[in-house]
Amino acid sequence: MWRLKLGEGANDPYLWSTNNFVGRQTWEFDPDYGTPEAIQEVEEARLNFYRNRFEVKPCGDLLWRFQFLREKNFKQTIPQVKVGDGEEITYETATTTLKRAVNLFTALQSDHGHWPAEIAGPQFFLPPLVFCLYITGHLNSVFSIHHRQEILRSIYYHQNEDGGWGLHIEGHSTMFCTALNYICLRMLGVGPDEGDDNACPRARKWILDHGSVTHIPSWGKTWLSILGLFDWSGSNPMPPEFWILPSFMPMYPAKMWCYCRMVYMPMSYLYGKRFIGPITPLIIQLREELFNEPYEQIKWKKVRHLCAPEDLYYPHPLIQDLMWDTLYIFTEPLLTRWPFNKLVRERALQVTMNHIHYEDENSRYITIGSVEKVLCMLACWVEDPNGICFKKHLARVPDYIWIAEDGLKMQVKDNPSGDFKSMHRHISKGSWTFSDQDHGWQVSDCTAEGLKCCLILSTMNPEIVGEKMDPELLYDSVNVLLSLQLLNPTEFFADIVIEHEYVECTGSAIQALVLFKKLYPGHRKKEIENFIVKASEFLEDTQYPNGSWYGNWGVCFTYGTWFALGGLTAAGKSYSNCEAIRKGVDFLLTSQKEDGGWGESYISCPKKDFVSLEGASNLTQTAWALMGLIYTRQMERDPTPLHRAAKLLINSQLENGDFPQQEITGVFMKNCMLHYPMYRNIYPTWAIAEYRNHVLLKSY
Repeated sequence: MWRLKLGEGANDPYLWSTNNFVGRQTWEFDPDYGTPEAIQEVEEARLNFYRNRFEVKPCGDLLWRFQFLREKNFKQTIPQVKVGDGEEITYETATTTLKRAVNLFTALQSDHGHWPAEIAGPQFFLPPLVFCLYITGHLNSVFSIHHRQEILRSIYYHQNEDGGWGLHIEGHSTMFCTALNYICLRMLGVGPDEGDDNACPRARKWILDHGSVTHIPSWGKTWLSILGLFDWSGSNPMPPEFWILPSFMPMYPAKMWCYCRMVYMPMSYLYGKRFIGPITPLIIQLREELFNEPYEQIKWKKVRHLCAPEDLYYPHPLIQDLMWDTLYIFTEPLLTRWPFNKLVRERALQVTMNHIHYEDENSRYITIGSVEKVLCMLACWVEDPNGICFKKHLARVPDYIWIAEDGLKMQVKDNPSGDFKSMHRHISKGSWTFSDQDHGWQVSDCTAEGLKCCLILSTMNPEIVGEKMDPELLYDSVNVLLSLQLLNPTEFFADIVIEHEYVECTGSAIQALVLFKKLYPGHRKKEIENFIVKASEFLEDTQYPNGSWYGNWGVCFTYGTWFALGGLTAAGKSYSNCEAIRKGVDFLLTSQKEDGGWGESYISCPKKDFVSLEGASNLTQTAWALMGLIYTRQMERDPTPLHRAAKLLINSQLENGDFPQQEITGVFMKNCMLHYPMYRNIYPTWAIAEYRNHVLLKSY
């Protein structure tokens, strides 16, 4: 039976940590763990997910929850309450609902102080990891038979009805993810005419019916070239010379968005090497299965710009294709021939590899994310198959593995070392990361929310919450936030080359700095005040005509509007003196659904236009909207919309204090959805607490 382990790694010679592995979570299969009843509980959860996989596509992330609640002998002892038709919500009802939610939530807290959870959704994370391990010969040593069973489960459970796989678990089928998952099945031993529910034949039919893998987008062309299923001449250039450009160039690496930079760094190394993995009998078979014409007859130069319509979210502008054609026709032939292959290309490859090693070391070989992890690991193997860097990468693979009822999937305090600016890195001392401390990459809204928590805790009794954080550490966090005020190479993401300003990060930073200024009025007062003014202006300037704000990291306008209203009200603006707030409130009120909640489709994100969710409301989005209205003092104008929303949240609570898993509510780069199962606990609980404290208390 699978078991979640915490803080493991101290005895591994290829692992090291900045905080003794606090927060590290890894899964282990223990054949002796679990009673028959516990095993049956897991099997029932898997079966229930499979039966309902087309209705609710995100999993409930139940396996670790079962484990924690079982180990803590959790029983919900507080009776459930409901609000009947025509009934008013009382303070006692809200309090009881809140206590039940908190009772469960505290039982889910780990001994390390954090709450474990899945962060998944994209369907292009896991296959490249399998590809990398297949190429390097470590597939069977890293993934046991139990791992492989869970990988297959995840792929089977999320195959669309038409036979393909989407960019994310709720998305329409795409060539990119269908091809990657098909190849993954084949590498795991599934025959071309095998698989649950005829998975492979159905997937192959989808691929061939949509033009074959010649129509896979650029990242797919790169991976297929690496595997030997595509010729590198069929891919657009990714010259490693980019990493030796002078800083005055408009496309200098330090000016790029960190995720984009970290993907194309190892990609350009592998491209510059024209690396191809071993041509095994399976690779030869796949060459026959994935194309509509014989592999040897494909005109590779003609497929460079091909992309299936299903994958084409961001069409290339003409200037980008011209740039690629120039590199392809003139630059690459020059750089791959003597003397430039020795004078320039080799130096560029070495500089690129130095950057990869630097990023690996400063993230303890976790790297910034799933896509980058696999590429950097493969680049290290290509450089030295027996080297210590590759071994350190292998040791961190378990950090990315997460297991739930729908199978196995790949997840997502000092400045960086040395001359970090020359390595295109920003200050990180005082920040919070998206992951644990070893991850090492600062994130603005994580830092703002972490700072807010520490400031709020500092106002509470230390006998309950512990000692206050050293003010110097808080100053470091403020320093990070103040410092962060600040051509697309893929077809399926938009605006990924340079960093952008975000509504939710801005709103969160305003709230954190306003609270900091209140508690520490003498520290960088003028700079903080200027920051708040500029940030507020940004929020007002980026409001949509319908009164909403676009959310970049949650779905979508509901999410962005919640953060924007929170930031503006924290900055001292109100419904009476700020037109942006009035328009934002009007947007929320007019988009409230008949059941009292809010529901927004993920389609809003790529479409950049509000699309209401069909059917019932989404509880997480209802919580966001409810809190946005509370920020703006809606209870002083008309509390009815608040009561309706709170009633829906209260009546939706489950018997054990949990809330039901519904549609996906996270997003990445407009077109790829992220699944955060803990949202269903965090936000409804938070919203009910705000409602209880700011709406009901005022009426008593």
